[in-house]
Amino acid sequence: MQIKTIAAIISSMTLAAGTLSAAPAEDTSMQEAKALIQAFASELKGNLQTAVKEGGFPAGIEVCSVKAPGIAAAKSVDGWQVSRTSLKPRNPANTPETWEREVLRHFEERLARGEPISDLVFKEVAMQDGVEEFRFMKAIPTQQMCLGCHGSALSAEVQKVLDERYPEDQAKGYKVGQIRGAFSLRQSLSN
Repeated sequence: MQIKTIAAIISSMTLAAGTLSAAPAEDTSMQEAKALIQAFASELKGNLQTAVKEGGFPAGIEVCSVKAPGIAAAKSVDGWQVSRTSLKPRNPANTPETWEREVLRHFEERLARGEPISDLVFKEVAMQDGVEEFRFMKAIPTQQMCLGCHGSALSAEVQKVLDERYPEDQAKGYKVGQIRGAFSLRQSLSN
């Protein structure tokens, strides 16, 4: 995998923030990526809210454990790969790749400098195994509802379920407004 320099990453992030113009194909990919994230986030949030309302936070864990990967797979169409990742993953399958880890760390730096979490997006075109691909990431903010499973004061019932499902869980101790992770999308640009 070709690793970009931090200057190239910052340049790509500047493009994502909309301060420079991008190639039309990248603009199309970016719009598609944003639409996929919106659809994924909306469906996941709806499922989570319903599950928590009906069965509490342990039912929400079930949604993230079982339904979220299925939602991501259903959104991974037309050459897109849709996923979530985090510097503190709960599910080891969501451990970030090197480029994702660099982006997540840069998101943290941007947030610390006062940039709104809603503006924390990244895009680039990079080579992966000899294939050109479009990559896009958008930060996921920690909201009040998230604290029932991702906060510091978890109920005994939630902690028990997390211990059983995710013995190596790192996704706890968050506060509202922190970056919990990011949606990560990629699409091959080669035919």
